[in-house]
Amino acid sequence: MSELSGLVQRVLGRVVGRVREVELVVAALAADRHVLLEGPPGTGKSTLLRAVAHELGLGFEFVEGNAELTPARLVGHFDPARVLTDGYDPEVFVDGPLVTAMRDGSLLYVEEINRIPEETLNVLITVMSERELHVPRLGRVPAAPGFRLVAAMNPFDAIGTARISSAVYDRVCRLSVDYQDAGDEASIVRRELPEAPVADPWLAGVVEVVRRTRTHPDVRIGSSVRGAIDTTAVANTLSGLRGVPADDPGLGLDAALVALSGRLRLREGCNRRPEDIVTELWQEVFAPPDRGDGEGGDGGGKAPTPAGGTSDPT
Repeated sequence: MSELSGLVQRVLGRVVGRVREVELVVAALAADRHVLLEGPPGTGKSTLLRAVAHELGLGFEFVEGNAELTPARLVGHFDPARVLTDGYDPEVFVDGPLVTAMRDGSLLYVEEINRIPEETLNVLITVMSERELHVPRLGRVPAAPGFRLVAAMNPFDAIGTARISSAVYDRVCRLSVDYQDAGDEASIVRRELPEAPVADPWLAGVVEVVRRTRTHPDVRIGSSVRGAIDTTAVANTLSGLRGVPADDPGLGLDAALVALSGRLRLREGCNRRPEDIVTELWQEVFAPPDRGDGEGGDGGGKAPTPAGGTSDPT
């Protein structure tokens, strides 16, 4: 157990926070189990798994789940040109990511597993159960020690997805991965952009704007921490172009608009634009409260509205 504890500590040196999640993933993989991570995009699922695989000394095969992921693309195929000259020789077979992971004893990471076709999912179910695969004209492919299937899915976006069958859940250990707290998300931005000289209060405000997109009543899906990373990166570069500090109100709002507006998915029937939501949230977080009774004031330090926003959120 002390060896696993040391492994957990090494993984935690490569990710921000996620102590509980790291412990559970390491425990499940060490117990030779397959793992399913459920959570919204941008919650560090692949980062966590890459760190665990690295510390375990395992390879890492990445597969993006989508409707075009056929069994042949997942498993592999015989090279048609070489088949004409050499026949169906094993040397002619081009390994797909599944066979590569099975031969090498690597982790196979399937992102958005609920987007892949049912026939492809059935191949994975068979491998999870039998730890081997039978490929026509190639024969039996056993899974080497160390092979695990680790899948991820976003349960909040039903577009283009299918319900995962109980056969999958019966063969995996499931872990729910949610957004991290504000402090961890600010630390992630710092780690990703160590060269960005932005003040802590400003960065905390950017993270707060991003976090509020997830709970806004008009937003179905908000931004992940990647939105805060991009806002900070764009603001830092834009600061050099305009010759003003990155925490300039108008500059920061411009950076947020370009970084966040494409990440928001509004609720059906909402007659507002993503730019309106971003502007509203930016003003809420960064505009100082009015002084006095508010009569005759000019809004104090309220950020100016750029072309991409509206002065009246409604």
